[in-house]
Parts: sequence; structure tokens; C-alpha cells
Amino acid sequence: MTTFCASDGTRLAYRVYGDGDPLVCIPGGPADSRYLGELGGLSGHRRLIVPDLRGTGGSAVPEDASSYRCDRLVDDVEALREHLGLPRTDLLAHSAGTNIATLYAARFPQRVGRLALITPSTRAVGIEITGEERRELAALRKGEPWYPAASTALEAITRGTDGDWAAVAPFFYGRWDDTAREHCTASRPENPEAVAGFGAEGAFGPDTTRAAIAGFVAPVLLLAGEFDLNSPPRAVAGFAALFPEAALVVQSGAGHYPWLDDADRFTAAVAAFLG
Repeated sequence: MTTFCASDGTRLAYRVYGDGDPLVCIPGGPADSRYLGELGGLSGHRRLIVPDLRGTGGSAVPEDASSYRCDRLVDDVEALREHLGLPRTDLLAHSAGTNIATLYAARFPQRVGRLALITPSTRAVGIEITGEERRELAALRKGEPWYPAASTALEAITRGTDGDWAAVAPFFYGRWDDTAREHCTASRPENPEAVAGFGAEGAFGPDTTRAAIAGFVAPVLLLAGEFDLNSPPRAVAGFAALFPEAALVVQSGAGHYPWLDDADRFTAAVAAFLG
């Protein structure tokens, strides 16, 4: 693990996997980036630069808790690019990390070569996902043995009442097997302050961001999982439509972690886009 200094002096860490042209991979959560692994073997095509967001994994806890805010994390991506000595970089981001990447592309469009948003969050652009949309998508899994308990929990959560979040975990994976259970445990955020600060007031300005990315001319890929309740394909398609030209891929049989559900299919789609 290698470290570098953010603009405010916070010591941040990143991992490197593979060889070749660099690809900066921003994790979601905010959680320890280890849950990304080598993205299903994408490290066989590119050199993956995988940072730990401040306050997670090997990165230090900042003195200023307000720096956990999503829009301020953009500065950490820029500091990493400068540390790597890259005039511009290809970016891949997952889940909540796609908010950071989208804001980065809006602020520094000239610094981005290609942008891949994997099962993206839509908070940065203000696309809301309704409880009904999530329940309709969940119904596609009704043949699964875990569905009754998970469906009951999801119903409670989407109605705004107390629900068992652990029970809905199977909805985020294409297969709820031992590998998925282990991954689910490993991907849980461990810094509640970082999670709370990420979306604090002022973190997002959807109208401004939409206007900026409407002029973003670099190639963009948005990849959705067919069964992903967090980032339903319909919402991801709406996100893709905000860019002048964006490729949309819906990976069949996949949930929120498509490289885990079908590594070969995921890697082929992303590697083809990156070129």
C-alpha cells in the first residue's frame, strides 16, 4: 500500500493491482476499498489504482470532519492524479463512489480520459428511485428461497418503517451463496462519521452537475446490474441520458457487484470500453 498527502495534509492510501495503463478506481461506501478486489480480473487489462477514501482502510482520519463531504472528496481524487503525475486519467467508480467521479468530471472535464460508472448512485444528479420501483425489481427474485424474509424487510424499509437491513442483503447479489455472504460482510462501512458526512448539506448540487456533464465530451460507460435494487437499470438509463454520448450496459443476472456475479462478462464489457 502506498500513501500520499491530500491538499489539507491528510495522509491517504491506495493499492495497485496489475500492469499497463493506469485506471483510478474509486470505491463506494465510504468503505475500505478491499471489497473491490481486482474487479473480477480487470487488473489483467489495466493497472488499477484503488484509493481508500479518507477515514477508511489505510487512509487517515481527517482533522476536519466536514472534509468527508462528497464534493470535498473530489479534491482527493485530484491530489491522487497529481501524485501519480498523470496529465489526465481514466476513472472507474462504483456505487457511492460514482458521485465523487461525476463531480470530478463536472469540475475537471479536461482531466478525464474515459469514465466508467459501475452500478452508479444517482444522488449527484438528483435522480430519485421510488420504493415502488425497488419493490417491482425485487419481485423478479421471488423464486429464491430467501425471498419471503427479504421481501418483508424490504417492504418495511421502503414504507419508512423499521426493517431488517441484513435481511435485504441478498437482493444486492446475483447469487446469494457463501462468496456473496463473505463479500457482504467485508464491504460494510466501518466509519459511521465518514458515512454521515458523505452526503451532508451542500454535498450535492444536481442542477449544476447536470449542466456541467451535459457538455462532458469524454467517453462514458454506465453499467447496471439487472437485479440491482440500489441502482435499478431504469434509473441508470436516466443517468446515462444526461451525458451527450454514453454507453449503457445492463449485465444480466447481476446485482450491485457485477464483477462478483459474472467476472468474465463484467471484465469483457469494461475492458472493451476502456480500449
